[in-house]
Amino acid sequence: MASTLVTASIGNVPYTVTLTDGAHQWLGDATAEHGGAYAGPTPHSILLSSLGTCTAVTLTMYAGRKTWPLEGVEVILGYANEAPGSTTITREIHVKGQQLDADQRERLLQIANACPIHKILLGEIKIESTLAA
Repeated sequence: MASTLVTASIGNVPYTVTLTDGAHQWLGDATAEHGGAYAGPTPHSILLSSLGTCTAVTLTMYAGRKTWPLEGVEVILGYANEAPGSTTITREIHVKGQQLDADQRERLLQIANACPIHKILLGEIKIESTLAA
């Protein structure tokens, strides 16, 4: 059994999906260009938001434990299919804190590359699907 469960449900509104993890509810959708209502982020945006959230939280937690003067983190992400079966995600990390020295900034980049979602995306991913009655 998976350790994290998310349920995705679609009803009468074409391509608008209600997502829930049991405690939170949000929407995913296709753009109007693709027939959706664009009532929520696209699946690609949701994927990128997972990496961005994990990166920002991981850096904030690490800097807090080290009592480093990190004042904020902004992560800008992009997604491109370069060729069939080849995807590039770009991640530009802005750390805020004028008192951070070069060694601290370099360590934060290393920590960003070790965030749990980054590791998942770089690792082997298996998707086991079943069709329930």
